[in-house]
Amino acid sequence: MRTGGAAENGTRLSDGFYEEIRPRLYRRIARELREAGRILDLGCGGCELARFLVNRCGKEVTGLDVTDGSFPDLGQMDDSVRRRLRCIKADARRLEFLGEEAADAAVATWALHEMDRPREILEEVRRVLRVGGELLIVDFPRDSLAQRLWNEEYYVPEEVSEILERAGYEHVSARLIERRQLIWAKGFRPISEEAATS
Repeated sequence: MRTGGAAENGTRLSDGFYEEIRPRLYRRIARELREAGRILDLGCGGCELARFLVNRCGKEVTGLDVTDGSFPDLGQMDDSVRRRLRCIKADARRLEFLGEEAADAAVATWALHEMDRPREILEEVRRVLRVGGELLIVDFPRDSLAQRLWNEEYYVPEEVSEILERAGYEHVSARLIERRQLIWAKGFRPISEEAATS
């Protein structure tokens, strides 16, 4: 088995590290968003997380991605899942099809680094969140195993916090989890929009 970069405690990580932690990570996301009934999944890809939240947690989830090539065939799912899961090809900077306060929470898993003009996207997401609604971001950090595997540019937690704050979120926090191989960041839609724009 090939091994990747060293973790915080000096042990080597396997190249399959992110697949290995996926089930645990999905459970952690579900716990974080347990109070949310309606969830927006940004950069949903094949809607794996969305399906988990629908099937295991009974959530109503709208998955958004700029491409629909990986979307599941909803016709192959039972009616209860189809009623609670939507996968939509859309530019997250323009969510006019979602009304104000259309979601209780939003999550972007392994997607922030892929976003062109992330502040614009996160401002639009803030608009469709209910007041006090949470945005959760889980992404790869700079100097992680992911960077060695895929040679992409990633943020550090402080940069993610700054993006969230500039996009008008409050009570922002960002930290490293899973042996420092993931950023776990969150922010909340302010009660007052004046706070978001100040």
